Amino acid sequence: MFSTLFRTVLYQPIFNIFVGLYDILPGHDVGLVILAITILVRLALWPLTTSSIRAQRSLQELQPRMEAIKKQYADDKQKQTQAIMELYKTNKVNPFASCLPILIQLPILIALYMVLRDALVSANLGQWLYPFVSNPGKINPISFGFFDMAKPNVILAVLAGAAQFWQAKTMNKGKKPPAGAGVGSKDEAMMSMMNKQMLYFMPLMTVLIGMSLPAGLTLYWFFSTLLMALQQVYLFKKNPPASPNVIEGKVV
Repeated sequence: MFSTLFRTVLYQPIFNIFVGLYDILPGHDVGLVILAITILVRLALWPLTTSSIRAQRSLQELQPRMEAIKKQYADDKQKQTQAIMELYKTNKVNPFASCLPILIQLPILIALYMVLRDALVSANLGQWLYPFVSNPGKINPISFGFFDMAKPNVILAVLAGAAQFWQAKTMNKGKKPPAGAGVGSKDEAMMSMMNKQMLYFMPLMTVLIGMSLPAGLTLYWFFSTLLMALQQVYLFKKNPPASPNVIEGKVV
């Protein structure tokens, strides 16, 4: 049941979009097809991604105040939770909003992996094509003249990791621990150190995972992360982030 639903709702539409774009785009280049699909997905997810980016930045800005609350109510977990939830409510922050686009993209990523796996090696594309989509017979996996989208590629894996680094760097841009020796300052410094560790860890994981995936999927991840970073730059330039104030472990 789930397999049939997944194939009908995600796999087959993406498969047909993939083949249809391959038919109409100049040069019949798989790389251009993947770029077009990435742009379509990003446009569809733009409202959700915008909310996610704003939620992530808001959570970063509220982190010192959250840590101050934890210190203030260290012996009362119930008051601590209530105060943090009130902080979210006051600042109109949904802590779960940052996860939603990732959860939505995951099945799309799985479907695209299956589409690349099948479309790039299949000699019978007509099995899953809609009647109105032209059958090219076979899809050439070579993109931009030398990348084989059906096989892992180290260069694209490194590019995906670099895009991941820039995206994370953009999110953390302008974030500095506040001056002073208060509790909030110490906690912010600790968070800053953890953020720096993640800044390098996630791109490294992206490279390692990308080296084992078909290059087509890694190229999608590169394009998707790059567009996400550009969206962050646009949103932060349009609405510069503010810095919360924490003094001696008290929220102000």
